[in-house]
Amino acid sequence: MKIEIFSDVVCPWCYIGHARLEKAVRLFDGDVEIAHRPFQLAPDAVSNGEPLLPALARKFGGAAQVAQMTARVTRAAAEDGLEIDFERAIQANTLEAHRLIWLAQRAGHGAEAAERLFRAHFEEGLDVGDAATLAKLAAELGVTDTGEGAEEVRAELARARDLGISGVPLFLFEGQFAVSGAQPVETLLAALREVRTRTAVAVAQQDSQGSAQGDGDACDDGFCAV
Repeated sequence: MKIEIFSDVVCPWCYIGHARLEKAVRLFDGDVEIAHRPFQLAPDAVSNGEPLLPALARKFGGAAQVAQMTARVTRAAAEDGLEIDFERAIQANTLEAHRLIWLAQRAGHGAEAAERLFRAHFEEGLDVGDAATLAKLAAELGVTDTGEGAEEVRAELARARDLGISGVPLFLFEGQFAVSGAQPVETLLAALREVRTRTAVAVAQQDSQGSAQGDGDACDDGFCAV
């Protein structure tokens, strides 16, 4: 089964969603191929080393509102064994980070690259839009930056727009069954099993507009559901 994950490395619900999908896949009695697809929550963001929280406060009505938003996400992440430190996070343009994932994925290490970038942003306070930082992370991952991937990443971003994706994470099963948001592990496991059943039946009758499950917590318009 092929699953495409549309996500952004500065999206906390994407970090949580990735972790939950990994757990669901380990519980699933079948072969799964995961492909990482780019999405930018804030394509106009500038990587200038600015801390994330003040930038969010300007956009979402002040520090109190942002504190409520981040507290919920932090609690949810902790329940899945993830650490999110918004106090250290740096706002960033993620185009080059997605290119690093593209390069790593070509070498069969897309999942490792995505996880490393999530951790760099949310736990370590690294600027994942900074060229020097990304070069160090690439070396750590054993990825050689050939300079390729920019055109391909932009094409995949355009595909996400064409598919009507406006919030992430979004999991696309077999190119046709969509699960949106950081669903619980049990829901993702049920989706894996349902899609396997549907695709077996759909050998004879194609269903091009199926949706395995409903919406979950997701990031949209630069930040996240509260």
